[in-house]
Amino acid sequence: MPRSTEASLADRINAATRRIPAWPLYLLAILPPAWLLWQGLTGGLGVDPVKEMEHQMGLWGLQVLIASLCITPLRRFAGINLLRYRRAIGLVGFFYILLHLLVWLVLDVQIPEQIWADIVKRPYITIGMAGFLMLVPLAITSNNLSIRKMGAAAWRRLHKLAYFAVLAGGVHYVMLVKGWQIEPLIYLAVTALLVATRLSLRWPRRRSPGPSTS
Repeated sequence: MPRSTEASLADRINAATRRIPAWPLYLLAILPPAWLLWQGLTGGLGVDPVKEMEHQMGLWGLQVLIASLCITPLRRFAGINLLRYRRAIGLVGFFYILLHLLVWLVLDVQIPEQIWADIVKRPYITIGMAGFLMLVPLAITSNNLSIRKMGAAAWRRLHKLAYFAVLAGGVHYVMLVKGWQIEPLIYLAVTALLVATRLSLRWPRRRSPGPSTS
């Protein structure tokens, strides 16, 4: 695609998104879990609806969090600016992961002693729980008041936890399934690539040597 056409497409997308607020994302985010619950109640999720809801909520959460990591590379490499939606997308991802956890706690395992035993003894649950705990402070501080109180620099440092949380989610998914299935590996590879991209964007460039004085 010619560069001028590419820039024009990015400009059109940016112009369109400037007119679309972020708040409808919160309302739209309720629809998939509501549909999933309806399917579970009406027998549309097969013989084990709890496991299906648990799996699907976790998968949606991982997908949305990966989408949140795409926003900065999109702006840097394609000129598409979706920064105004990043907070909403991140919070929606956290909401889905929270539902994934609640389904596991309340509908699946249910017994507190068994929940703790699973967290301690099953590495994929340990890693998944660690990823969730990293997301909690990010969700709590995803507001303008927290940015003002913490200061922008400290707030940005805290929110770097998002990289590790999403990576933990990818590892959790790979370890959860039996064998080396391609889909979880693709999610993990994409997540690792996005995190590597973010690190490369922040890596200080080596200064070119100055002119020789000899």
